[in-house]
Amino acid sequence: MSKSRDESQYHTGVDDGLTPLSPLDPSKTQSVDELVRAMSLTAFGGRRLGEAADVLEAMIRDEDCFRVVTISGAMTVAKQGILLCEMIDRGWVQAVVTTGALMTHGLSEGAGLVHFQHDKRMPDEDLYAKGYNRVYDTIELEKNLDDVQQILQRALAEVPDETTLSSRLICQLLGRDLEKHTSTRAILKSALAASVPIYVPAFTDSELGLDLAIHNHLRRRQGKPSYRFDPFLDLDDFADRIREHESIGIFTIGGGVPRNWAQQVGPYLEIMRSRLGVPSPLRRYRYAVRICPEPDHWGGLSGCNYSEGVSWGKFVPESEGGRFAEVFSDATIAWPIIVRAVIERLESQPVK
Repeated sequence: MSKSRDESQYHTGVDDGLTPLSPLDPSKTQSVDELVRAMSLTAFGGRRLGEAADVLEAMIRDEDCFRVVTISGAMTVAKQGILLCEMIDRGWVQAVVTTGALMTHGLSEGAGLVHFQHDKRMPDEDLYAKGYNRVYDTIELEKNLDDVQQILQRALAEVPDETTLSSRLICQLLGRDLEKHTSTRAILKSALAASVPIYVPAFTDSELGLDLAIHNHLRRRQGKPSYRFDPFLDLDDFADRIREHESIGIFTIGGGVPRNWAQQVGPYLEIMRSRLGVPSPLRRYRYAVRICPEPDHWGGLSGCNYSEGVSWGKFVPESEGGRFAEVFSDATIAWPIIVRAVIERLESQPVK
């Protein structure tokens, strides 16, 4: 039976260690970091953004942490690619898991090609006729994609016939090609320079995948064998890298295949031990940041919260030291702010 409140028993908030909130006063913030710290003492999405910056900072300051970035969505055609370059160049990232489409548009940009704003006065059937491929409010030229095909062919030109390809190897080859032929900043070049592997689990679901298929058709016409492609080379390469680190963290933009592929490494190592007798260690993500507008009640993995992932053996529970932050926002808004805030923190107090 419910009881009425006894005013003499009221707690003050401080009694229970609650964090007091503070009004956001933009006149008192002199930097992006100060603004984000102030937002963390507000509510709703603002607080979540501030918490995400805190978790990313903690992840980076943990020098033993193997940090994985997963990205889906049209982030490169949306001109966010330099954000990932910056994270890689600063040593924040040890592996990238992404989509083939994102790498295709990034390769286009990295080769010095141009994306355009969509003119709403132009109907989609006219765009098709003119070779304009629309991604929401942005245009990727079909001519750009033809050029990407040529870059892939050039990157594969000296690869021996007996080579078995994987998405990691293809991305590495493309990075080397850009390094030779371009001066533009590019994800593939940053990853190559930092020895950061890039994995594209659903490689055939992309222009790059189609380009590889076309390349194999051309090889057969020339009397050469098709290149073999084995996605399990990526899976085991990634698992081997994760196996070597007790502390692992994940920074996710969007969701989809890249997110799940990176997260399933814990269960993969666990079932290798239980079903094959392989002495694999248990590995769980200790740090996790996700920027995605999708809610969990839609039932898709992109919106799945980290607490649910605990039940699958993918994350360290918060009760055991796991640190998670989830920002329900368009990544083109939240991602730049979080990265800039953490840059300022690390520049003022570098990792020792």
